[in-house]
Amino acid sequence: DKGNTVLVVEHDPAVIRRAEHIIDIGPWAGRNGGNIVFTGTYDELLKSDSITSQMLQKNTEIKQKRRKRNGSITVKEASIHNLKNITVDIPTGIFVCVTGVAGSGKSSLIIDVFARNHPESIIIDQSGVARSSRSNAATYIKAFDYIRKEFAKETGENPSIFSFNSEGACPKCGGTGALKVEMFFLDAVKMTCPECEGKRYREEVLQHRYKERNISEVLRMTASEALEFFDSTQIHRRLRILNEVGLGYLQLGQPLSTLSGGEAQRMKLARELHKKGNIYILDEPTTGLHIADIERLLEVINRLVDGGNTVIVIEHNLDVIKNADWVIDMGPEGGSKGGEIIAEGTPEEISEEENSYTGQYLKDILK
Repeated sequence: DKGNTVLVVEHDPAVIRRAEHIIDIGPWAGRNGGNIVFTGTYDELLKSDSITSQMLQKNTEIKQKRRKRNGSITVKEASIHNLKNITVDIPTGIFVCVTGVAGSGKSSLIIDVFARNHPESIIIDQSGVARSSRSNAATYIKAFDYIRKEFAKETGENPSIFSFNSEGACPKCGGTGALKVEMFFLDAVKMTCPECEGKRYREEVLQHRYKERNISEVLRMTASEALEFFDSTQIHRRLRILNEVGLGYLQLGQPLSTLSGGEAQRMKLARELHKKGNIYILDEPTTGLHIADIERLLEVINRLVDGGNTVIVIEHNLDVIKNADWVIDMGPEGGSKGGEIIAEGTPEEISEEENSYTGQYLKDILK
């Protein structure tokens, strides 16, 4: 209203609905994205065939039957930060959502108190998964060892030569695929290695092939493409998990340092999915997720719970909250006016709490 232009990168339907002009990019992610698929108003977007349009007009299903807890863990007299000396039971064996306005004390309760008292908890947040540019999707989910073994079996060579961190690495760049050039009084710049042309391997290594592809070409495959390419059960199991968490578009050799916060979180989730009997804590997992990915996230969460785990999610997204088995709502406001338990119960029970902001919005969506 003051004559400024405001450009917002957003997935939240409530924000998209209020925008005066929308630019939709896609159609999908990774190499399957990067195109402008729509520009125009919200009403015009709904008439388009973009993925965003389809999801805006689709209602996420509401869970018909809530699971019953198999026990609980009590947090007693928590008073860190703005918490008002609260005591609360955290149900186990179900999907628990901790809600409330920003600054209401959600992370203080779950991350700073609960998780510290239960260090066995697996915390999946949006911090980076690795600092090294040598770590990639295939190494992180432990698929690369099996890929190198397949190459070794096919060629009769030692698996170590198919590692860009070992004897197979390009001698010029040491297997990084790039050279770092120091600039006087300026930040260092990276340039593609002139010897291996960014392929990371010695030329003689690239002569060895598995199904007519060399190791560098395989690392440029997406997880979805590699799932169809390889026959190994061990490789399939690991790559399938990447697809299940919505990361099938990532290239196997993509450095983890290039992942966004949301991608890093789902990568961590993929690595932990096979475990049972654990407590998982997900800190706002829908941040950075497109509407189309939220249903997939819910499938992953439900798979974890059905596998015998407890999943505690700190979340604002109503599509996630309405599918939880139990909700702990905090507030009433943020900062010094927060830090209290406002309501506990199923989403239906929370929706009847007049003092709960979360309940007010749940009431409309549960209809």
